[in-house]
Amino acid sequence: MSYAQLLSNISIFENLQSEELEHLSTLLRSRRYAKGEVIFHQGDVGTALFILRKGQVNIRLSSEDGKEVILALLDRGDVFGELALLDDEPRSTDAVAREEVDLLSLQREDFRKFLEARPQVAMRLLSALSRLVRRVTQLVHDTTFLDARTRLVRVLLELAENQGRPGAEGVVIAQKLTQTELANLCGLTRESTNKWLRFYVREGLLSYEGGQITLVKPERLGQEAE
Repeated sequence: MSYAQLLSNISIFENLQSEELEHLSTLLRSRRYAKGEVIFHQGDVGTALFILRKGQVNIRLSSEDGKEVILALLDRGDVFGELALLDDEPRSTDAVAREEVDLLSLQREDFRKFLEARPQVAMRLLSALSRLVRRVTQLVHDTTFLDARTRLVRVLLELAENQGRPGAEGVVIAQKLTQTELANLCGLTRESTNKWLRFYVREGLLSYEGGQITLVKPERLGQEAE
């Protein structure tokens, strides 16, 4: 697939004309990162945005004592790193390759010139950024007010809504997740996450094998989250 074809499948660029997509594609540069490699750190100067061409990336916050919270799990076609290019502030999160990834980068000045000439892209970009802000707000709310059991269920339902696909036993979450990654998404300890995963497996509401999560009875889980 060409760069222009990839761009046409990304929501913030999908309404561009073919010549605009071709122009944008000439500004992109390919970069690769190994599994576990940090693409950028929180506090780094933002010089480029990234488009995920292949692989998966975690957007996370980390503390000095090693605690982590995952804000987003990104997959092919997702755009990230754009916030620092808009406000000239340092990177607000870490971005880490979950597996070997192939990225396309777009430099700050090229990105800004492109946006200035195409306000419709800027509006779509703001919409994408607002979803991340809502995710952070929801995480703060859930961490403050909800118990561990409810937080886990809400994250599972959100993953199923965004990444779920029909399977033989129920709704399969596309990305395989370790218990540590799932705990970081929920803002929980690994021990607490494991406890409630095992509880819902015993109840027959989900299955968890080799990192693959299937919601066997998502409607029942939905009642648990209320």
